Amino acid sequence: MKIILIIALIYFGVKILSRLFAPVLLKYVSKKAEQRFGQQFGGFQKPEPPKKDGEITIDKIPNSKSSNKNVGEYVDYEEID
Repeated sequence: MKIILIIALIYFGVKILSRLFAPVLLKYVSKKAEQRFGQQFGGFQKPEPPKKDGEITIDKIPNSKSSNKNVGEYVDYEEID
């Protein structure tokens, strides 16, 4: 009986502690993974300058719209009642 009680206390203790420390552990692991990813592929992005509160920035979209006029053939049709 004493062994079963000790096993149950250890089980519930681990369960409660995992609920308390799991978010902290996951946050730490994700932060480390982000840092490793940033080190491997960090050279491809240019850093953005810090923005002041309330400052509005507008990014221009290029005006070059390319469309192919020879997409297909136009078919005229009539609806039949």
